[in-house]
Amino acid sequence: MSKRHMRNRRRAAAAVLSSALILTLSACGGGGDEANPKGSSSSAPTGSKGEDKASSAPESAPSTSSEPIATVKGDKGVEMSVFSARRDEGGFLTLDGVIKNTGAEQFTTPVQWSGLEQSVAATGRSFAGMTLVDSAGKKRYYVLRDTDNRPLTTYAYRTRMEPGDSLTFFAQFPAPPAGTTQLALQFPGFPSTTIELS
Repeated sequence: MSKRHMRNRRRAAAAVLSSALILTLSACGGGGDEANPKGSSSSAPTGSKGEDKASSAPESAPSTSSEPIATVKGDKGVEMSVFSARRDEGGFLTLDGVIKNTGAEQFTTPVQWSGLEQSVAATGRSFAGMTLVDSAGKKRYYVLRDTDNRPLTTYAYRTRMEPGDSLTFFAQFPAPPAGTTQLALQFPGFPSTTIELS
């Protein structure tokens, strides 16, 4: 075999390898930075039962508004502030807020916060016990569930709050009719409080 023929074969092999490398790199790029659309089911909590849920628990920061739309004091020095109650696309109403231990002692979050449904309680600690009441329309709204019956709310949070600790939360409900501007927020351990919808 001539030297010229050997050089041509090496060049052809190098061209094939570089093409394969380019295709591999382009296949690996992108795809992971796309944000989930609001209200999509992928925003629901994911993960299996047990300790894995703590790492997959959704983090939610309150609205950028510096003033809460409602603040209510609960048991043992715990205070709940709601920063927004906004209608989202797709017929959802999303609450964002913070619960803070303003007392001098450790606070243990009650199991009642997770609600009374056994199937929901089996998914772990959550805010599924939160409800919204439309007194004028005579309707009560419960936290939405995903297809695996997990509540669309903060879950798998720590069960003990030291003095000064805070816990941000979100909860998604079915949106009430467009004419409804106020709802009563009810949550175990806190008195009912009225919130304005945006």
